[in-house]
Amino acid sequence: MARKIAVEEGLSNIAQELERFGYQVVNLTNQNMREADAIVISGQDRNMMNREDITSKAQIIDARGLTAVQVRNELENRLI
Repeated sequence: MARKIAVEEGLSNIAQELERFGYQVVNLTNQNMREADAIVISGQDRNMMNREDITSKAQIIDARGLTAVQVRNELENRLI
């Protein structure tokens, strides 16, 4: 089963890279945050979606300054 990755809006190049390598990419919503194996954010909003009370088991990857390939590599290293 493909790992579910929630990707913040505006990171379509990263979403495409992850989909190309078989990840299930979903939009970053409150529900998807709870169910995702990892979350990719742009780093612009340090309090994701203005919700400090959301809990998630997911790995958080800040994509600020990273290429899509670097984000994928970071994701693969963390989800071993």
